[in-house]
Amino acid sequence: MDSDRALLAELLPRLTQLSRTFNRGRLVEHAITASGLGLDQPSVSILTALQLAGEPLRIGEIASRLQVVGPHVTRQVQALEKRGLVRRVTDPADQRARLIAPTDAGTAAAEQYFGTMLGWFTEALAGWTAEDRSALGRLLGRFVDDLSARMAALDDEPR
Repeated sequence: MDSDRALLAELLPRLTQLSRTFNRGRLVEHAITASGLGLDQPSVSILTALQLAGEPLRIGEIASRLQVVGPHVTRQVQALEKRGLVRRVTDPADQRARLIAPTDAGTAAAEQYFGTMLGWFTEALAGWTAEDRSALGRLLGRFVDDLSARMAALDDEPR
């Protein structure tokens, strides 16, 4: 158990460094600029959430995936609608409800953003073996899932 603690103690500064690379390094902002989208980060976040979902989503579901409040998403969706990047569609499960779907232009914008990000990640991993890349994906995915589940359990505990 002490070896696990030592390993995790070594890992924590690296995770902090990764977080800084994403946040302070303004990775998302740089990718938005490099993509030439002319959008702000919240707009790109909504488009990418829709792209990753692969299906139209309710405002509340988008907010949940982005870990923000619904009114914030509503305002952003309205701005994206005006730009022709998303549209409202009828929810087949509830004809009264509306889902948010990307338009062709919205899908193209998300794909352009993803292409920029994936290009940078590909460059960063260029010297890695296929086995190392596979292990990274598998282990990082497992770690994020397990940590997210633990954090959700903490949120559910009485205070």
